[in-house]
Amino acid sequence: DREGSNLLPVLFGAQHIIISTFGFNDFLFQCVCLSDTTKGSAFDVTVNSSGLLFQFFFCLSFYVCFTVRFQSCDGNKKIHFGSSEPEDFRVGEDGVVYAERSFQLSAEPTEFVVSAQDKETHQEWQMRVKLTPEPTFTGALEKVKKELNAVCMNVSPQRGLKRGHSSPLKRQKRDWVIPPINLPENSKGPFPQELVRIRSDRDKSLSLRYSVTGPGADQPPTGIFIINPISGQLSVTKPLDREQIASFHLRAHAVDVNGNQVENPIDIVINVIDMNDNRPEFLHQVWNGTVPEGSKPGTYVMTVTAIDADDPNTQNGMLRYRILSQAPSSPSPNMFTINNETGDIITVAAGLDREKVQQYTLIIQATDMEGNPTYGLSNTATAVIAVTDVNDNPPEFTAMTFYGEVPENRVDVIVANLTVTDKDQPHTPAWNALYRMTGGDPTGRFTILTDPNSNDGLVTVVKPIDFETNRMFVLTVAAENQVPLAKGIQHPPQSTATVSITVIDVNESPYFVPNPKLVRQEEGLMAGSMLTTFTAQDPDRYMQQTSLRYSKLSDPANWLKIDPVNGQITTTAVLDRESIYVQNNMYNATFLASDNGIPPMSGTGTLQIYLLDINDNAPQVHPKEATTCETLQPNAINITAVDPDIDPNAGPFAFELPDTPASIKRNWTIVRISGDHAQLSLRIRFLEAGIYDVPIVITDSGNPHASSTSLLKVKVCQCDLNGDCTDVDRIVGAGLGTGAIIAILLCIIILLILMFVVWMKRRDKERQAKQLLIDPEDDVRDNILKYDEEGGGEEDQDYDLSQLQQPDTVEPDAIKPVGIRRLDERPIHAEPQYPVRSAAPHPGDIGDFINEGLKAADNDPTAPPYDSLLVFDYEGSGSTAGSLSSLNSSSSGGEQDYDYLNDWGPRFKKLADMYGGGDD
Repeated sequence: DREGSNLLPVLFGAQHIIISTFGFNDFLFQCVCLSDTTKGSAFDVTVNSSGLLFQFFFCLSFYVCFTVRFQSCDGNKKIHFGSSEPEDFRVGEDGVVYAERSFQLSAEPTEFVVSAQDKETHQEWQMRVKLTPEPTFTGALEKVKKELNAVCMNVSPQRGLKRGHSSPLKRQKRDWVIPPINLPENSKGPFPQELVRIRSDRDKSLSLRYSVTGPGADQPPTGIFIINPISGQLSVTKPLDREQIASFHLRAHAVDVNGNQVENPIDIVINVIDMNDNRPEFLHQVWNGTVPEGSKPGTYVMTVTAIDADDPNTQNGMLRYRILSQAPSSPSPNMFTINNETGDIITVAAGLDREKVQQYTLIIQATDMEGNPTYGLSNTATAVIAVTDVNDNPPEFTAMTFYGEVPENRVDVIVANLTVTDKDQPHTPAWNALYRMTGGDPTGRFTILTDPNSNDGLVTVVKPIDFETNRMFVLTVAAENQVPLAKGIQHPPQSTATVSITVIDVNESPYFVPNPKLVRQEEGLMAGSMLTTFTAQDPDRYMQQTSLRYSKLSDPANWLKIDPVNGQITTTAVLDRESIYVQNNMYNATFLASDNGIPPMSGTGTLQIYLLDINDNAPQVHPKEATTCETLQPNAINITAVDPDIDPNAGPFAFELPDTPASIKRNWTIVRISGDHAQLSLRIRFLEAGIYDVPIVITDSGNPHASSTSLLKVKVCQCDLNGDCTDVDRIVGAGLGTGAIIAILLCIIILLILMFVVWMKRRDKERQAKQLLIDPEDDVRDNILKYDEEGGGEEDQDYDLSQLQQPDTVEPDAIKPVGIRRLDERPIHAEPQYPVRSAAPHPGDIGDFINEGLKAADNDPTAPPYDSLLVFDYEGSGSTAGSLSSLNSSSSGGEQDYDYLNDWGPRFKKLADMYGGGDD
C-alpha cells in the first residue's frame, strides 16, 4: 500500500506468510508483538507478484488478528526494531517493515534477520525471515479465497487458525456476528461503497428486513451509512474524516415482514483508518530564545513544538524536526542542532560571541511520517536566538595617566574625567564600571563617581584642600565591572591608572583666632576705655600682601570701635547690662578683617562681651496705677517691686511709706508679703473718692543698697456689692477726664460737618454737569475735531472760568461793562471797546455767538500769533468744557456729519473742506 496503510500484521511464531511486493518502499509486514516462545524461530514469508493477493491477505490479516492469542505480551513495551540487511529492508519504530530498494526475487530464498530490543530492560529477540517465490500458490489461493470469503463474514472470536496448520480452511457455521470494519478516510469512492453484508441464519425460512441505527445512520451525522433492507448490504455514502470522527458504533437489526425481531441487535464497529492528510502546524510561527555567549556545546537553548491532527499512534502523526538553515553562518554554519523527536534546540559548537554575532535565525522544519522526505508532509517556523551578554570583557582605561587641577578650599568639584572602554553590552552590570582609589589619598579628600550615561569616572573633591599643605596629589585608581568576569576569561578583572591633580593657590579669607572671642567685663565701663584686642590671621603664606585692615561690621548699641591696624577695641559709650541689646548678659559685636589680595578677601569675627551686673538700678513699683474702694473693706492693693538688676543686686526688697507728708501714713499702710511683693491698704474707715498719689520707698538687697521712691496712682471710687467701681468711676479710673471726653465729642462733630460739606459740593457739581449749553446733536465741542495750529500749549489752561457764565445768571453789577480782552494781552495800547451783548442768545444761535467772538479777535491788535484763550461774555450755563486746544475728537470723527460747517461762513471754510468734503 503506497499510502502507508498496514497490509498485514506479522505474528512472531507463525510459520508461513505470503505477501506481495510492488517495489521500492513498498509495505511488507508489521511486527506486532514478541513472546518468549518465538525467540529464535524461523519465519518463512512467501512473495508472489500477483496483485490479486492484496484482497485475500487483507481478509487473512483480519481473520488472524482475532483468532490467534499470545501469552506474556505486554503492549506497553517500548521496542526498537532492527534489520540485518538495512540496505534492503528497514523496520520502523512501530514494527512496519519496508523494502529499501526495488528488487526481483530469484528462485533462491532471500533471508534476513529482524531483531527487537526492549529500550528499558535491553532484552533482545531475533527472528529469521525467508522470502521464497511460490509459483504453484495461485491455484491454492483461489480455494483459500472461497473459504475465507465465508470465514471473514462469519468469524467467531473463539475460532481461528491453529499455529502450524497448513491444510485448507474448513467452512464453519455462520453466526449473527459482525467483526470490526476498518475503513480508510478520504476514500475517493465510487459511492455508495459496499462494506459488509449482514445475513441471518433465519433468512432461508423467513423474509427478513435489515436496518442499522446509531450516529452516522439515523442519528447525526445522518446518512453516512445505509443498508439494503433486503440483502443486508451495508454501504458508506461519502468520504470519512478521522480527524472529525475516529470510529462509528452502529447497531444492526433483523426483523420479519411483520416487524418482529428475529435476531438480537448486533453491534457494528467501523474504525476510520487514518491517512496522512494534515500537515504539521507549529504552535508559534516565530519562536524566541536566548543563549549566553560563550556557552559550551550541549547547552539547552529552547524547545519548538508542532502538532499534527493525524493519528499520533501512526506514522501520519509522528513528527520529526530538523534545522533547514542558520543565519548568520559564523563562526560555524552549524552552531545549533535540534532533537528530531522533542524539538529541543541545543548548541553543538563553541564560539558564541555577542560582540560579533548578537542574534541567530534558524528555519525549523517539522515533517510527519517520521520525517520521511518523500511521503511526509512538512511545515516550517522561525527560531530567533538572541545571544545574551556575559561579562567576558573587563573595562580598560583609555590612558595610563589622567590629569586635573582644583582651586584650594573648593569642594564638590569634578577635577578629572576617567574614561574606559568595555565591549560588553552597554548599560548592563557587565558594562557598568565601578571605580575605587587604591592609593594616594590617605585622608579621603577625593571620591570617584560613575556617570551612568557615559560610564566615565568623575574624580570629585569632597574635603577642602589647603595649598599651603598639599600642592599636588597622585592617585592610583582601579576600574572593574559590577559583576565578576565569566569563568575562563583570560583577562585581568580590573584595569588601573594614575590621576595627577594639581592644587591651585587662591587668595583665602583671613580668620580671627579665636572666633568667637569671649570677654567678661563689668557693666558701667566708661567710654574711651580699652576693652580687648581682636586680631585675625591670613592663611596665604606664598602671596605678596600687606597687613590686614580691621573694621566694625555690627555693633547694635554702638558701644565699640576697633583700630584698623592693630585690632584694639575700645568703648565709645558706657556698657549697660540692662540694655535692650544685651541678651542673657551677653552682648555680641562683629568685626571684619580684609586683605589686599586679588581678589580682596575678608573674614569676620564675633566678639562676645559677658557683662557682669552691678547695682546701678533702683527698684520700682509695679503697677504704676491701682484702684480701690473708698471704704475699709475691701481695699487691699497688691504691688510688686521690679529691679533690672539681677541677684544679688535685686530682691528681697524692703517696702515702706515716707514720713512726709503725714497724710500718707495716716491714710495708708503697707505690708510686705514676700521678697518681691507687698500689699497697700487703707488705714482709715472711709476715704473720699478721687485720685491719690501714694509714694512708696523700695530698697533692694545690693551692696551698697539702692532705693527709690515710686509714686503709685491710686483711684479711690465707689464700689458695688461685689467690690467693683461703678460705670462713671470706671471711666474716670481709666484716666479720661471730663475735658478729654469733651474734646473727643468735638472732634466727632467736626468730622461729621466736614463730611456733610464735601457731600453737598459733590452733589452740586453733578447737578451742574447735567445742564448742557446746547443739544448733543449741535454740540460744537464734538464737531470741531482738528485745528491747523496747535496753539500755546499749557498756557491755555490759565483762565478764569467765572467769565464763561451766562449773563442772565450773573448779577448786573458783576457783568463786565464794556469790551472783551484776552487774559494774556499786555496793556501796551488802550483797550478797544466792543459792544456788549444785552441778553443771552438762544442756545441754537451759537453760530452768531462765535462770529462775534471771531470779529473781536481779528480786530485785537495785541493778539499773539498762537492759539490762546479768548474771554467771551457768554459760554453757557454749567459748561465743563476746557480749552479748545484740548478738544479730543479722534474717537468720534468718523461718525459725525460735518456738512453744516458750510453754513457757518467763510471763516469755517477750512474746517468744512477738511471734514465735510467726503473721503478727499
